[in-house]
Amino acid sequence: MSNYSIPNVELTSHPAARSQARATQAISAGSIIISVPAFAFALLDAEKGQRCDVCFRRSHETRHLKKCTGCASYYYCDADCQMVHWNMEHKRICRIYNKMDALVGSRQLAQHERMDVLLLSHFLARIGPRAPTDSDKATSGDDEPLSTFVSLLPGPNSPSQIVDMIPRSLNRQQELTRKIYARFHNNNFTVHSHMTTIGHGVFPLASRLFNHSCMPNAAPRYILTPAKPPLMEVVALRDIDIGEEVCVPYLDPALTQARHQIFQYTYGFICECNSCTALRSLSPIPEVPQSQDAVVTIGEALRHYAGMEKTLGQALPAPSLVNLPVTLRCALHESYMEQLSGQFSKAAHEGQYSIAIESGATLLVLYLLIYPRNYPQIGLHLLELAKTRWNALISSAAPSEAAEAEAQVRVTLSHARQILAVYGREGDENGPLDELQNLEGLLDE
Repeated sequence: MSNYSIPNVELTSHPAARSQARATQAISAGSIIISVPAFAFALLDAEKGQRCDVCFRRSHETRHLKKCTGCASYYYCDADCQMVHWNMEHKRICRIYNKMDALVGSRQLAQHERMDVLLLSHFLARIGPRAPTDSDKATSGDDEPLSTFVSLLPGPNSPSQIVDMIPRSLNRQQELTRKIYARFHNNNFTVHSHMTTIGHGVFPLASRLFNHSCMPNAAPRYILTPAKPPLMEVVALRDIDIGEEVCVPYLDPALTQARHQIFQYTYGFICECNSCTALRSLSPIPEVPQSQDAVVTIGEALRHYAGMEKTLGQALPAPSLVNLPVTLRCALHESYMEQLSGQFSKAAHEGQYSIAIESGATLLVLYLLIYPRNYPQIGLHLLELAKTRWNALISSAAPSEAAEAEAQVRVTLSHARQILAVYGREGDENGPLDELQNLEGLLDE
């Protein structure tokens, strides 16, 4: 454990996990705890051809992507991005990619299995020039990403057919390949832009350092820079005390029901964070009523529980999950949040602003129940709610109501800024902080 020298944290023993990353100094909210580039990375199928395969930046009117002339399956911003990727790994994949892709397509694999094949092939291509002669030697060395990765704990499940689909030219040491793949599902990260997943990546040091919590005090963000792979920055979501463990989320805490099964099947542990402990005490979570009137009543009761019947105040509410009344526990059903989110988006898009504001406020209460303070999804939702309130204001607000409506836009926007400023910029250009600034400008005109 002494091999890992990070300015803000150190690895120490943990009573239940392998180890823990403890803060060696006070870390203020918004500070970067570690910054590490992806060792291997791959775009989602839906993003192929829309983003550069090395830096993950999106194509737009001033930056048109160019195909690799060899395989015609990888896309780049320019010659610089292409050269970086070629030297890093693509020269070992270019000639075999289309044959491998055809094999994968013939097997009717699930989407996550297709990603596994692609990401594993990228990983093996990356280590190609310096792969050890046997898997035991992969554990030597201190800070090499390969040695760090194979030192991680394997997951409880790793289907062997994925390894069998890797071309022989990349899979010359099958024992090492299986050792690497056994650590994929429980150690890799989703790469996102503005909290929307665009790909997957292997970040060995982050996997080694940080345990999971559904109420994390830190979270990863991703910086997209020309001619460089995606960069993960782990950011403190709140002030962290000396000696406190730094934890990140392995999945979306909004998975109030599925998370327990995912932890056991994918990661091989039972989460004992405060959120999971509270959810277990509230289980079983009831089904959501079928009656629309009953659903409306639940929303009203949730807003009342959080003290948000009509307006949002200068301080965000902090509703208690563990004390949630029995009659409101059905709101923790994943289908309720999905239904509410869809209703908010649809109503806002169609100009039904009163419905959108009401459902958006209820959704905010759910987020405040489930997510820790300063979690980026809360900030993003507050921004969307502020935009909806603004659209309602300029479209139909009566003169007698305009002042209060504008005040609600401002206070909602203020809460959004406080949270999004902590998380900082990530991903594509023209992100949430830019949208927020634009709306603030409209308010001040």
